[in-house]
Amino acid sequence: MTKKTASKSSPKPAARAPRTSSGQSTARQPAKSAASKSAATTKPSAASKSAATKASAKKPSARAATAPPPPPPKAAPTVEESTSASTAGGISSTGGIAAPSAVAASAAAQGGGGGAGELADRILEASDAASVAAHAEHLTSDKPTTATAAARILDELLAKKPEMLVPTIDKLVVVITSGPKRSVQTAAAALPVMARLAPARVARHLPTLTDRFAEASDIGKDGLVSTFAALCTASVAYQKRLEPVLELALSSADPKTLQRWTEIVLPSLKGEPHARARAVVEDRLNHIPRPQAQPIATFLGIKLRPAAMR
Repeated sequence: MTKKTASKSSPKPAARAPRTSSGQSTARQPAKSAASKSAATTKPSAASKSAATKASAKKPSARAATAPPPPPPKAAPTVEESTSASTAGGISSTGGIAAPSAVAASAAAQGGGGGAGELADRILEASDAASVAAHAEHLTSDKPTTATAAARILDELLAKKPEMLVPTIDKLVVVITSGPKRSVQTAAAALPVMARLAPARVARHLPTLTDRFAEASDIGKDGLVSTFAALCTASVAYQKRLEPVLELALSSADPKTLQRWTEIVLPSLKGEPHARARAVVEDRLNHIPRPQAQPIATFLGIKLRPAAMR
């Protein structure tokens, strides 16, 4: 009986295993808890760094926000409407040459001469013949501002590179007898130059020019006489075709104009056409005031008769 009691009261080996196991698990639990805490601490840190990086990428820095935008690239330049284009300096917002109407309006807004000169320079740099032709077309525009600005640009081109206007001869022929006053002035200045550069091309229009001479304005007539004289200088063959209209011009000009036309026409003629034109002028010296007659007589190398002094 004593042995059984001792065996029951003594601890069983199986009971120790849980303690040992319990002891090991108890020791491991703090380690696992510490590892989970460390992992939990590490993961939010990485996520917060990623979020911070995205936020910083979305928000521009103060230095970037205050920096001025880069200047637009410069481009080479070229009237109907191009309202969406920015026409400063004849350049559109896309970097190309602005529409001719917009360029003309820009030239007028800049006060004519200076703006037109800059636009002409850019057209020359780009060798933009299409823009020159478009400006010539708008010499007859119903809008006075457009026609005037286009005329100013063509004047600048005529002074800097007259060859650029040779393709516009057909339009200039129409304008000189029927265009607006400012456009007629441009055509009257350009056609004599064109007659020297491309006489055959201007001579194609002689029937039109001679027929409309009488109805042209004073500015137009002045340009036509200079054009006819330039053709006669270029070739003697044009003299016979132009002799009638030149005699009409010399016989109908007012005294002040007669002096200028005499000095232009007579040197361009040779032979009989020259002699007949000179006779027309000499005959008029006796019928115009002496102040206007004397310079003409001096040019011709003759003396005025006393009757011309009345």
